[in-house]
Amino acid sequence: MGKPTGFLEYKRETAKVEAPKDRIKHFNEFRTPLKKEEQQKQGARCMECGVPFCQAGTMIAGMASGCPLHNLVPELNDLVYHGNWEQAYTRLTKTHCFPEFTCRVCPALCEAACTCNLDSQPVSTKENERAIIETAYANGWVTPRIPKVRTGKKVAVVGSGPSGLATAMQLNRRGHQVTVFERKDRIGGLLRYGIPNMKLDKSVIDRRIKLMEEEGVVFKTGVDVDIGKDITAKELQKDFDRIVLCCGASNPRDIKVPGREANNIFFAVDYLSSITKSLLDSNFKDKNFVSAKGKHVVVIGGGDTGNDCVGTAIRLGAKSVTQLEMMPKAPDERTEMNPWPEWPRICKTDYGQEEAIAVFGHDPRIYQTTVTEFIKDDKGNVQKAKLVKLEPKKDEKTGRMNMVPVEGSETIIEAQLVLIAAGFLGSQKYVTDAFKVDLTPRTNVATKPDQYETSVPGVFTAGDMHRGQSLVVWAIREGRKAAEAVDASLMGYSNL
Repeated sequence: MGKPTGFLEYKRETAKVEAPKDRIKHFNEFRTPLKKEEQQKQGARCMECGVPFCQAGTMIAGMASGCPLHNLVPELNDLVYHGNWEQAYTRLTKTHCFPEFTCRVCPALCEAACTCNLDSQPVSTKENERAIIETAYANGWVTPRIPKVRTGKKVAVVGSGPSGLATAMQLNRRGHQVTVFERKDRIGGLLRYGIPNMKLDKSVIDRRIKLMEEEGVVFKTGVDVDIGKDITAKELQKDFDRIVLCCGASNPRDIKVPGREANNIFFAVDYLSSITKSLLDSNFKDKNFVSAKGKHVVVIGGGDTGNDCVGTAIRLGAKSVTQLEMMPKAPDERTEMNPWPEWPRICKTDYGQEEAIAVFGHDPRIYQTTVTEFIKDDKGNVQKAKLVKLEPKKDEKTGRMNMVPVEGSETIIEAQLVLIAAGFLGSQKYVTDAFKVDLTPRTNVATKPDQYETSVPGVFTAGDMHRGQSLVVWAIREGRKAAEAVDASLMGYSNL
């Protein structure tokens, strides 16, 4: 531990953030990292405590505490403090495939579990991670790791999101020949089309894909795996020694109420995808995206995706944005029932909500509220949404608390564009049917506990398709573990 009193001497500092009214004028990343010297002081704040929950990645009270990848956080922070950037990069990549992704989009489970939370603010580990990987790229330390020996084994990875990319990277570096199949026109899956450009600039993905191609990974876009479509499951099973399904939890949860068939009601993922594709294809000149300009926008769902919809709609000129959340507002600070090192169940105001407050003068979120009906005009376009307040009520039979409508609380609001960001239900049926794999009751692909091979020998799975909708960092963890399982099945052991 290089600075025993660092957490006492230095306050937490984070990247400089562009003002909301300025950043909504573009779709670029809007955080300016600290200077190297200042970032090193942030590394000095790490206490290197006896029990580093930051790297535990353990489940406490049903929620993850610490990094699922088990990044060696105290060691990394100490190396940052001492300015040993190259060694920090080497240490980080022992456990992590894509720190350039998580340092931008991860909610920082490591920081939530930091011991400094007990009486001050956590170490800025997420931004230390960004400083490490971007310094590594700037100095040419991130180079293709081409395997010296090839095993002669061929692996197909279906899906190019974070779990698919992690699986492909690990297996290729082991010496297997890996081909990644992606149904969209560009590689990246959720990273590419599910996360807006202002959170993750797509050049960051392209930079990594280029390296993986130089390492020997083959990427094929515009290829869907289906019975009798672009390529069939049987063809993959014939041509490859192993298959890894990393297709995500792609079935969005719907809102089934009267008027749902109205025009201009979209799932959030389709909305965000249309925006990013048009931005990448033509900088919006092709107009092939869902426009929010001059519209009253209603976002249904309060998670990260809902927040992304809020920020995106504001950038596209929405007249107003309302975000509906079924659950009550979380407390602003931890309660006694939610002690450290549990994940903090507190109210978080993210970038999209900050922008809405700056533009419209109020928080866009309405809690304990849901839609009961969409009202159309004579052309079939949605015009209004009927809302109802909800309250928690205990089910006498099951003992569970349910959110139920409050009688007489109905209201009607303007809504010319509705975005459903209510989460995902599981894997898509046509893929699982094609491979004939067993499913869990939640339609995730089933495996034995803590294993990755499906009910079909030689077919593995990873990521959201396996564990359900989750974080990018969990997807990377899944990809690494699935690669280890595939490698062991091919070689009889694994050194991954």
